Amino acid sequence: MPELPASVRIALWVTSAWRGGESLESAVDSALPDVDAVGPGVRALDLWHDLGERTVLVALPSSGDPTSLPRCGPEALDAAVEAEECLVAPGLGALLVPSWSTFGAPGATGADAGTRLDWTAYDCEPVPTHRVEALDPRETTRALTAKVLEVTEQLDALGGQPFDAASARESAPRAGQWALPDDLPGQSLRALTFAAAISAAAAAGIDGPQDGPDGWTQQRRLELLRDLRRVAERALADATNAGVAAVAHPRTSR
Repeated sequence: MPELPASVRIALWVTSAWRGGESLESAVDSALPDVDAVGPGVRALDLWHDLGERTVLVALPSSGDPTSLPRCGPEALDAAVEAEECLVAPGLGALLVPSWSTFGAPGATGADAGTRLDWTAYDCEPVPTHRVEALDPRETTRALTAKVLEVTEQLDALGGQPFDAASARESAPRAGQWALPDDLPGQSLRALTFAAAISAAAAAGIDGPQDGPDGWTQQRRLELLRDLRRVAERALADATNAGVAAVAHPRTSR
């Protein structure tokens, strides 16, 4: 099954570690059990904390929808869109963008190849506090549910199967199998789980075989699935950031 984006896991675990007085190393180990090596760029998170940050937010931009990303320069925008995820220091105005690579003997694959995650820092505009405080995981779930019903109706009208049922089931995430901190509230966890499940199902349809009777039908189906995935990714970012706020301020957050 797919894992949550690394930035989602890091944002939640590092915010939880900062509140509990735990080390960055412990948070990274908990967040990335599937990564063999993490580059030194992740140490920027310690600097963020030393400069007063108490939360780490996440953005999940794409080439079709960079709206979750704070305003930043073109180099940062291109890097974040290519990675489709990044960490955000809301008060300082800074980004950490991940890049993946593998290492090992020449030609090594599978268990013989290691996975490495590096992080590159960029500047961005700060994120207004009220924007994060306004996030409500219940409203995020309601809005995404409405979008799912809308797209489902349109896909049904097109006919055929938008994705293979077995592939969709395989893509469906299960929260209990994820690396997430225990102090993430249930409402945020449910919103995050739902958004990730819808994103994974839409991706299965986009990447799977196309059985449309003609080119127009196939193209329209892909447009609908891509739109659904963009909305689900925005919901995933919002649910994560609402969860971050709740972890950092458990008595005042929803």
